[in-house]
Amino acid sequence: MKIAAVSEDGITISQHFGRAPFYIVLTVENSVVVNREQRDKMGHAQFGGEAHGSEEDPRGHGFDPASQSRHSRMAAAIADCQVLLARGMGAGAYDSMLQAGIQPVVTDVQNIDDAVQAYIDHTLVDHTENLH
Repeated sequence: MKIAAVSEDGITISQHFGRAPFYIVLTVENSVVVNREQRDKMGHAQFGGEAHGSEEDPRGHGFDPASQSRHSRMAAAIADCQVLLARGMGAGAYDSMLQAGIQPVVTDVQNIDDAVQAYIDHTLVDHTENLH
């Protein structure tokens, strides 16, 4: 299993999925982390020149076609991952990850290693009430 976490420093999970510059990807085998790598992540900086799209969707932020396209490009770097950890993200990004076959988890755990261990232990809570 591969678990990705959005990060700005390689240690903590970013508070904002869209702004994080990279992913930390951990490979888990038999409940043990056996590999750790950093991957570049597209984000707001790369999409600065693109239209942001409409915010009028009743489901919330990030469901317009332009946002969905950006989210799918963000997911491409972690297409081999089963889980994505973030401390904050929009409802549209969350939905896009699900559509890509990646389980997003909005956590309040800051440390990547602690969050991955909690996921392995089945104790990590998905705080979907914090989606924006």
